[in-house]
Amino acid sequence: MRTMRERINEGLLFTDNCEGLPEERTAAKRLMYLFNNSDPADIKGRTTLISQMFGISAQQAATFWVEPPFCFAYGTHIKVGSGTYINASCNFIDDGTLTIGDHVMFGPNVNIATVSHPINPAMRGYMYASPVTIGNDCWIGAGVTICPGVTIGAGTTIGAGSVVTKDIPANVVAVGNPCRVLREIGPDDLNNYNHGHPFDPSDLDEERQLRDQPFQSER
Repeated sequence: MRTMRERINEGLLFTDNCEGLPEERTAAKRLMYLFNNSDPADIKGRTTLISQMFGISAQQAATFWVEPPFCFAYGTHIKVGSGTYINASCNFIDDGTLTIGDHVMFGPNVNIATVSHPINPAMRGYMYASPVTIGNDCWIGAGVTICPGVTIGAGTTIGAGSVVTKDIPANVVAVGNPCRVLREIGPDDLNNYNHGHPFDPSDLDEERQLRDQPFQSER
């Protein structure tokens, strides 16, 4: 006989009230509470909490960043690559596995679900999990919802407010509800930003110089 955890991993119907699952979620909620109420200036403390939430080393936790408030079911089912930024008020329901690549950017209020329920009302109390995968270098816009079982290819941009119900290929711009591919990412995207404003080397050099200067408050 399978365990309930095995049923979750195999995408079979399950309930989450046995095998220590409720206790795991309670422990996750405690960490969530501490993180969401932490001091913004306590970077070391927040990094420690991130490592505990995701069940990873402090060294791994220091390679990406999460802005509170942040909500999740277990935390330990979320795998995050280096250089990724998760903006405020994101909600990742990780009963199933959620895999996020390197250098992914999430806007605020992104919802990702790895679990769903049968449409049959009589069976609605059951759940089933389907993993979600987001490739390297994706940009997930503000207010996007990603449904169970979806894979988003590397380099893709998902427009704000989209509802992603099916797989989206790599290196495209996709928008809408349901989310559909608008176009492939092309030379104009690689050479310009903000509706045709070019990436100018002198402008980028000025930005880098400003970035490296010590900040002096006017207060």
